Amino acid sequence: MALGQTCSSSTPNIAETAAADGRFNTLVAAVGAADLAETLSGPGPFTVFAPTDAAFAKLPAGTVETLLKPENKEMLKSVLLYHVVPGNMPAKTVLGTPALVTANGQRLDVKMSNNGPMIDNANIILTDINTSNGTIHAIDTVVLPESMTIPQIAQKAGKFNTLLAAAKAAGLVDALSAKGPITVFAPTDEAFSKLPAGTIEMLLKPENKDQLAAILTYHVVPGRVYSNDALKAGSAKTLQGATARIRGDKQVVKVNDAKVIMADLDTSNGVIHVIDAVMLPPKATASAGNL
Repeated sequence: MALGQTCSSSTPNIAETAAADGRFNTLVAAVGAADLAETLSGPGPFTVFAPTDAAFAKLPAGTVETLLKPENKEMLKSVLLYHVVPGNMPAKTVLGTPALVTANGQRLDVKMSNNGPMIDNANIILTDINTSNGTIHAIDTVVLPESMTIPQIAQKAGKFNTLLAAAKAAGLVDALSAKGPITVFAPTDEAFSKLPAGTIEMLLKPENKDQLAAILTYHVVPGRVYSNDALKAGSAKTLQGATARIRGDKQVVKVNDAKVIMADLDTSNGVIHVIDAVMLPPKATASAGNL
C-alpha cells in the first residue's frame, strides 16, 4: 500500500485493531505479556509503529521467546514502549519531524531513504491505520532502544577515560548508572587535556573528592534534555546547583564556553552530549587557578 493510504477503522482502539488485523499476532502477544494491552486500549492518543509478524521473524532465533518470559517483562515493556509515541501523529506529521520522543523516553530518528520513510533502521510499510485512540503505522523491522547506561556507552566510545576515572574517584559511577533519567555534558579526554598541567592529578586526590564531585555534577542535568529543548530553554540547572548557559543554533551549540561536538546520544538512563572543554562551576572557578 502506498505511503499515506488510509485504512478506515471506525471504532476499535489500537489494541483491538492490531488483534483483528492478522499481521500483528506476535506484537499482540508481546503487548499482552508486557501488560500493556490496557494502556493501548486507553484514551491516549498514541501513535504506534507496529512491527509485523515478519518483522519479529527477523530477530535472532529465540529472541521473541526469551522476551516473552515473565522474568524479562521489564525489558519487553521497554522495547514495546520504544514503538509508541504519545499523541496522534498521521504520516504527514511523522515525516515532518526529524525525531520522535517515545513512551520509552528515548527518541526514534525519522528519515527518508531510497526505499521510502524510515524510523531508525525500520521501513514504514503501511501508514495511517486509524483507530479510536490513535494511529498505527506498520514497520518491517523491530526497532530496539539503547540498553547500555551512560558509563557503559562512555566506556565503549573509548574517548572518555579521564571522565570515567574522575567519576570513579568522586564515587559517582553508581549515580550515573542509576535509572535516572539524566543528561550528561561529557568532556572528552582531549577536553580534559586542555586543563592546566597537574589539574587532573590534583583533583583525583582523595582530599579533593568533594571539589571533583562538584565539577562533575556541574556537567549533569536532571531528565532527558535533547539539544533542541536545551536550546529552547537557554539554560539548565545542574545537579551541582548552579545553572549552565546554553546558546547557539543548529550548526554550533555551546554550554557555557564548551562547544557541543556531538549531541543527543541516547542511553538506557539518559542522554549524552559530547563537549570539547571541561566546565567549572562558579564556586570552583576561583580556585581552579590554584589547582
